Amino acid sequence: MIEKETNIHKREEALQKRLEQLDALEADIKRREKSAKEKEKAKKQVLLRLSPSLWNELAKWADEDFRSINGQIEFLLTEAVRRRKNL
Repeated sequence: MIEKETNIHKREEALQKRLEQLDALEADIKRREKSAKEKEKAKKQVLLRLSPSLWNELAKWADEDFRSINGQIEFLLTEAVRRRKNL
């Protein structure tokens, strides 16, 4: 009986350590997410000149995707970078 209680106590201690590790990991994830969000907010501005026909096509496409033109351009550039990284 004492052996079972000892085993249960050891398991509880091991589970408590795992829980503490998970809590530490969760805190680290939250810290990293906050840092990533702060970096995302600090966007850079660029001047971009487009032909009227390209502008119109992007405007139509953005409207279909329920995005602003700026959002559509950012989306397209992000996708292009992701594809390039995967090559």
